[in-house]
Amino acid sequence: MQTRSLTLHNYRRSLIFGALIGLGIGISFAAGFFFRGLADPVKAQAGETDYAVLTEVQTLIDQHYLRPQPDVQQREYGAIRGLIATLNDKYTFFVDPPVAASESDVLAGTYGGVGLQIERSEKGTLVVYPFKDSPALGKGIEDGDQLVAVNDKPVDLTIQPDVLDQMLRGEVKENNGVNLTVVKADGKKVTVFVPFAVINVPSVVWRVLADTPQVGYVQITLFTSRTPDELKNALSDLVSQNIKALVLDLRNNSGGLLKESVDVASQFLDGGVVVYERTNSVENPLNAVTGGLATQVPLVVLVNKGTASAAELVAGAIRDRQRGILVGQSTYGKGTVQQIFRLSDNSSLHITAAE
Repeated sequence: MQTRSLTLHNYRRSLIFGALIGLGIGISFAAGFFFRGLADPVKAQAGETDYAVLTEVQTLIDQHYLRPQPDVQQREYGAIRGLIATLNDKYTFFVDPPVAASESDVLAGTYGGVGLQIERSEKGTLVVYPFKDSPALGKGIEDGDQLVAVNDKPVDLTIQPDVLDQMLRGEVKENNGVNLTVVKADGKKVTVFVPFAVINVPSVVWRVLADTPQVGYVQITLFTSRTPDELKNALSDLVSQNIKALVLDLRNNSGGLLKESVDVASQFLDGGVVVYERTNSVENPLNAVTGGLATQVPLVVLVNKGTASAAELVAGAIRDRQRGILVGQSTYGKGTVQQIFRLSDNSSLHITAAE
């Protein structure tokens, strides 16, 4: 996939909250990621003479080093990272067990919290949209409410997204949650206690635009295993409302699963090649399937510098097939595919396997 340079219309800045911001899965999530999935644990087969000099060095350190050494695991992990560094590929990297354990959760989109999407309005206020079946919705928080305080402390409108996200997440246990103060559409200020619950974060949110109800809006925040089905539900709902045009928002979407991104593209492309995938042995086309729900409706795709990897694949395919108009900044420019291998100690190795 080629790096794409695009321009962005001045559109309302969106801040998507959930566990995906706070989990910190390393450079893959900071810089965009593109996975085939998580492989089963493997045990590599090494010959007795592999890295003989390294073994020799360790023996000499054991015999002569003055001070206490780090434990075996620290030394082993250090050697692994040194080996990987020789590849000079920032997308091939090693992940410690605690962080590796959360990778599947990130792609599944689950966390403990109140279940809110928050956007910054044109006036700079923080407007909330509760997830379906979320504790926030159950406590009376409604679409369009303005968030003004958390735990009785006013929210600074300049607050960083990850800071506010941490305030709205926590351990799921009895009587654990947050007090949220919101201003309703009629101007009434309401404070409610919202307990933390396990939230299945939707990767797709949608609605018709309030000021232009004939235009549907779909935002994909991440390509998870649930994204294709979520998108079908979104498009079915919007089509039932007789929309005449569609905005697909891929801004700040850092990527996700390869197959699922192709499935998403299939909803907008009536068959044909989405992308060519080249491994170290073969090049294969990945094709869209026919029968998508939005192959005819006029389409605009929003992108920015945070649009990376799988999101670039979808945006690029739509542009290359002349299916829609891209409006945005230059995207991140990552076209490689990583495969994640779980190792025997539950750490993981991300390897660039295709492009």
